[in-house]
Amino acid sequence: MALPQTYRKVMVTTLTTNFRKAIEFQTCQIPKLSANSVLVRNRYVGINASDVNFTAGKYTPGAALPLEIGFEAVGEIVAAGDKCKELIGTAVAHMSGGAFCEYQKLQSSRIFRIPEPKPEYLPLLVSGITAKLALEMKAQLKEGETVLVTAAAGGTGQFAVQLAKLAGCRVIGTCSTDKKVEFLKSIGCDRAINTSKEDLKLVLKDEFSKGVDVIYESIGGQTFDTCVNAMKLGGRLIVIGYISGYQDGTISSTSGRAAAALPIKLLMKSASVNGFFLMHYPQKWKSTFDELVEIHSKGEAKSFVDNGMNRTEGKLEGIESIPDAVDYMYSRKSIGKVFVDMFPDLTAKL
Repeated sequence: MALPQTYRKVMVTTLTTNFRKAIEFQTCQIPKLSANSVLVRNRYVGINASDVNFTAGKYTPGAALPLEIGFEAVGEIVAAGDKCKELIGTAVAHMSGGAFCEYQKLQSSRIFRIPEPKPEYLPLLVSGITAKLALEMKAQLKEGETVLVTAAAGGTGQFAVQLAKLAGCRVIGTCSTDKKVEFLKSIGCDRAINTSKEDLKLVLKDEFSKGVDVIYESIGGQTFDTCVNAMKLGGRLIVIGYISGYQDGTISSTSGRAAAALPIKLLMKSASVNGFFLMHYPQKWKSTFDELVEIHSKGEAKSFVDNGMNRTEGKLEGIESIPDAVDYMYSRKSIGKVFVDMFPDLTAKL
């Protein structure tokens, strides 16, 4: 297959949570391949809330600029080294730094094979693997427990809801619109709370007065404090993010008093708060991804993606739309995993 001589990629050139100000688009030569490396055409790239943490340098302290950015992609192998030529044409997914690029050189050992290059496999990567491992390793779910998922209509929330239901749990999900309420109901959420209209604290007090067993928390701030107070005896809260503070750089609870009270609250409930950061468990990525692909192929969990369906400007297409995709994700209008179609002309031919 004929390859272009150059490709474009996104590079972080300034450290700031303002994604647009942080990045530049660069044109690079198609790289030469070593014996065990492959060239992947990244057809679809996933957008994550933590992209702005990366542009702020929070994951790479002290690293010299410029930095490659992007955590995940789905595509196909268009060239390969001498020892893996048979991989040419293979549909793949990968979780590799620098995924915000049109073509990417990777070691053949870093790819995950998939049946076909569809965007529906993107949510099974960072979002799905985070949900599965966090719930298995930190939550230790038991059948019949009550699970609260915050930002439940997002990329990772959708899987936390479905995996908790598969485990036989009752699931509460928070979201921000009536449309998302209907979406959460469609994937099995027992109680969807539109926090734009309902007070989360009051709903939990009135409808779940005995408390919640497990909380999958990604918002932070006041939501985190409310969730801590809602835990029952022996409750487990897993922090997988604090999206409310990503763009403005704040990470604390709503007040120093709330943070100071946390130890006594945990003590009096024999409860626990655990953090889960996916980058600490690379040895589990491939096996977990394969398990999610199987669950998805059996129809036991659905994978929802959003290419800008609620944007007045239209679909997110081409590498230039990556900053728009980040803005869209933070607009609270998206449902499921936000992604960019890097080669819309190829998609149109399908």
